[in-house]
Amino acid sequence: MKRERKKAGLTQEEFAMRSGLGVRFIRELEQGKETVRLDKVNQALAMFGMEVIPGKREG
Repeated sequence: MKRERKKAGLTQEEFAMRSGLGVRFIRELEQGKETVRLDKVNQALAMFGMEVIPGKREG
């Protein structure tokens, strides 16, 4: 997420505003917080035409 945000030339604050999410959520997500709401993650990823889908972990 951080790489895509930076590639788009957005600060965390700008990204939060455009995606409709809070700055705190963006910061925690980029720092690798393990417990996040999937709907909010997908709301952020939608800015880049991506989404996360649940599935069984391989390996």
